[in-house]
This record gives sequence, structure tokens and C-alpha cells, in this order.
Amino acid sequence: MESTNTKALMEVELDDDGRIKRTGNVLTASTHIVTVVVGAGVLALAWALAQLGWIAGIAVILTFSAISILTYSLVADCYRFPDPITGKRNYTYMQAVKAYLGGTMHVVCGSIQYGKLAGITVGYTITSATSLVAIEKAFCFHKRGHGESYCEFSYNPFMIGFGILQVFLSQIPNFHELTWLSTIAAITSFGYAFIASGLSLSAIVSGKGKGTSITGVEIGAGLSAEDKVWRVFSSLGNIALASTYATVIYDIMDTLKSHPPENKQMKKANVIGITAMTILFLLCSCLGYAAFGDETPGNIFTAFYEPFWLVALGNVCVVIHMIGAYQVMGQPFFRIVEMGANMMWPDSDFINKEYPIRISSVTLNFNLFRLTWRTIFVILATILAMAMPFFSEILSLLGAIGFWPLVVFFPIQMHIAQKHITKLSFKWCLLQFLSFMCFLISVAAIVGSIHGISKDLHKYKIFRYKQ
Repeated sequence: MESTNTKALMEVELDDDGRIKRTGNVLTASTHIVTVVVGAGVLALAWALAQLGWIAGIAVILTFSAISILTYSLVADCYRFPDPITGKRNYTYMQAVKAYLGGTMHVVCGSIQYGKLAGITVGYTITSATSLVAIEKAFCFHKRGHGESYCEFSYNPFMIGFGILQVFLSQIPNFHELTWLSTIAAITSFGYAFIASGLSLSAIVSGKGKGTSITGVEIGAGLSAEDKVWRVFSSLGNIALASTYATVIYDIMDTLKSHPPENKQMKKANVIGITAMTILFLLCSCLGYAAFGDETPGNIFTAFYEPFWLVALGNVCVVIHMIGAYQVMGQPFFRIVEMGANMMWPDSDFINKEYPIRISSVTLNFNLFRLTWRTIFVILATILAMAMPFFSEILSLLGAIGFWPLVVFFPIQMHIAQKHITKLSFKWCLLQFLSFMCFLISVAAIVGSIHGISKDLHKYKIFRYKQ
């Protein structure tokens, strides 16, 4: 009798793959999506719109959103192989690519995906420091007046503090335990997006808005035609990053319960998340550009100092969001490294043994390898952020590198393989044309971002950046 009850209990608690039963749903998946996409990138969108102008800027944001809904739906169908409903689960994007496209593409995908995840943590460290400096400046200007040279602060202490916090948070074992952190981060992302939009609207209503143009920043004495082109390219990268969450889409899907089918739940979550994303993107970018015109900064929050308490609150929301988003993006990277170490050294206690630590009524699992390697990673990411604190250019480069392969190329190629679409058929040609056009956009954005970073490298001394 006891054996029968144990068996029944196991059937209730385990999924079809033998793992603990997943409990995620459309709402939790949408929350994770919003946490990732409504992040650092949204603060750079007003600058991107200023470079592109009203028509091209809004068109690019809407186009990228539409492409994302299409391709992420294709990715959702590839979570299981070969059948999207009853097939074997692919726990990572890399596994899905290997199942549908083979080993070579699997390696290429992994290099891009996890390289970008690691890079984004650097970008989030920069973003948090930028916001913390903005808080210091807001209080300083409120107390001493604007334009004072002593209201300049180094980014380094803030990056170090952020890194120390992430060392502790990085000990959270896996993605499944991040829902609470992701929820807080998603709420704060809406908070700072609406505060930035409200401050911009206030500037417009009060008559302080600057002149704008259909074609963006005008070519003239302060901007050459060549620089205009570079800025346009970089802007495409900013928008591409802002609409990307392909790096963690399978980690999100792997939290979903089995019924209804994961792909159907994820498609709904994609639409909800991307719709919310697009509304916020248009609000922040359009109002920010209308408020500051050609002088729109790379991080819209750095343009505000009054009312200082609201500016401070908005930047606090940014920092809280970055704390959560860092983990949402970092955990998949941690996971793949630890899976690889486990496969290479399955008998190593240093890598695999968990040490339970009881604190009051809570039991925490402590692992030596997890503690060591995640701490080293956070330290290296923090040092790199301190060395290159270029906000919009770094975000643009990360977005450009990952957009075409992860958001367009692999989803389309997996869909073609899954549905056995005939080569040179109308649908095949249409999908390949879409992929090629997005490839050109990514190349342009990469070139523009690298050009912007190379210019910034000549402007300041390493590790001594102040604002």
C-alpha cells in the first residue's frame, strides 16, 4: 500500500521527463519576458529615435516587434523535438538547434548565445552605475545648484557595490527560483519607464521641448554626414537589443507546466510581453525625443535633475530592475557552464556535492564550485564594466551581435527543418529574404557600434570615467 502511494505521489510531483513538475504559466512567462526586454535598452531608445527621426524610428521599432512575435513563435514550436506537442524537450536553445540543425550549428549558436549573455551582464553593471551616479548628481544639483564641477562622481564605487551584491545573488541555484526576483524587476521596469515618460511629457507641456525632425538629428556644423550614418547604424543596434530575449526563451519555457502545451502558452506570453514592450518603447522614445530633440542623451534619465526626488525614484527603479535582470540573463550562462563541468567531472565532490545549510526554518544548498566560479565571473564582468563604461554603444553592440542569428536565422532554419519546407518554394524564399535583410541590419549595427566605441576609447583614461 505504501509503495502504491509513493508511486502515485511521484507521478503527481514529476513531469514527463522525470524532473520536478513545472508550475509556470502564461503570466509568469510574460513577467520573465518583460523583465528581460524592458531593461537597459529602453533608456537608450529616445537617443536611437533622435538619430533615425520620427518616421524611420517608429517604423523600425514596430518592425522589430513584428519580427520578434513571428520568430519567437517559431522558436516556441521547437521546444520539443520532433513534434511540438509530444516530442522530447529541448532544455536550452543550443539543444534545440542541435536537434533540428546538427552539431556545427549547435556550436555556433552556443558561442553567440552565451557570449551575449555574459556581455549583457557587463551592460547591466554599467547601467546600474549610470543610474546611481544620476541619483548622486540629482541630490548634488538640488543642494548646490546646476553646473557645479564638484557634482562629478566616479562610476567605479557604484560598479563595485553592484558587483558585490551580484556575488551573493548569483548563488541562487537556478532559473526556477527567480520568479520572485523577476516579478519585482518587472514591476520596477514599468515604474522607471513611466517616470521617464512622465518627466519627458512634463518638459513638453511646460514648453521646454526641443525641436525635432522627420529625419532625426540634422547634418550640420556639429554633425557630419559620416557621423550621421554611424549613429543610424548604432541606433539599429540599440533597438535590436531592446527587443531581444532569445537568449533566455527556452529557460523561460522550461518553467511552464505541461498542460496546455508549452508552445501554445509561450506564444501567448510572447504576444503579451512584446505588446507591453512595444507600448513602453514608443512612449519612452517618442516623449524623450520630443523633450530633448537633437540633444537627447544616450541614457534618457541622465537628462533630468528636477524634481530631484522623482528622478531619484526613477533611477532607484532602474537599479532594482538591473539587479533582477542581471540574474535572469546570468543564470542560463551559469547553468550551461555547470552542466559542462558536471559532464566532464561527474565524480568530483568539488563540482557536484551540495552542502545543506539551515538558517532558522530555511535550508539552503551550498556548492563549492558554484560559489567559486560564479564569484570569479561577477568580478571579471565588473572589472570589464569599469574599463568600458560606454552605455549606448555597448548596448548597441550586444544587440547587434545577437539579433540576426538568435532572433531570426536559427528560428527560421529550425522552422524550415521542422516543417520540411521545400527549398526554393515561395515560403522558403520569403523566409530567407527576411533573414537576409535582418542580417544586413545586424552587420550595419555592429559596424556602427564598434566605430562609436573606438571614438569613446580616445576620450578618457581607462578606469577613470566620471560624470
